[in-house]
Amino acid sequence: MVGKRRISRMAGKLYMALIFIFLYAPIVTLIVLSFNESKFRGHWGGFSLKWYGRLFADKTIMDALATTLAIALLSALIATILGTVVSFAISRMRKLPKTLLMSVTNIPMLNADIVTGISLMLLFIAIHYTMGFSSVLLAHITFNLPYVVLSVLPRLRQINYSTYEAALDLGASKGYAFWKVIFPDIMPGILTGFLLSFTMSLDDFVITHFTKGVGVDTLSTQIYAEARKGIKPEMYALSTLMFVTVFVLLILYNRKKER
Repeated sequence: MVGKRRISRMAGKLYMALIFIFLYAPIVTLIVLSFNESKFRGHWGGFSLKWYGRLFADKTIMDALATTLAIALLSALIATILGTVVSFAISRMRKLPKTLLMSVTNIPMLNADIVTGISLMLLFIAIHYTMGFSSVLLAHITFNLPYVVLSVLPRLRQINYSTYEAALDLGASKGYAFWKVIFPDIMPGILTGFLLSFTMSLDDFVITHFTKGVGVDTLSTQIYAEARKGIKPEMYALSTLMFVTVFVLLILYNRKKER
């Protein structure tokens, strides 16, 4: 019996080790290559920061980065506000309309990205909407909304509304009672929805590719265009910076959550 438990524990540790290797070994390789003096991946030419210098000197990549961050922040913020409002509305509905609205809300998340991207492109063409920054922003808001709703709605179900009613009985206004009682309880769900939306928007390629029009590029579409010529080492530096930034934000968020 003891031998079986030991084998089971060893198998579990081996399984976890394999998962970590497959998940993080490519990222570690990417980070190491971003500090490689040589532009050839198979040759280590010594430690260097020159690819980071060339990255910040590349106007095309910097413009794509600025566009990506602007779209990600705006779409995440707007989707978070709309999704929170929608979550309040859904939580007050009866069972049948709630089920129907949740099904409609989840379609952009369950649908294949290529179907959503082509559908939105055809919609913009049908209504003669000029595709560019705003069309990408609208597309990102559309597929970000379900993530916010799925993050906020469970928090609303856990709220004890008797505390809110008690605040009203003690003389608090509805707005003051909401900000002091309801909002702090759903804040973790709102933050989770915002971070998910920001990450999904930052990472999206397919929907952006079909809705961006001419003259607008995000990092994903810019990297795709350059990958056909061969990936430049500057992209290793950019990917490293993005990974470290997201990793630090997640650590800070989790530490705040534990407090």
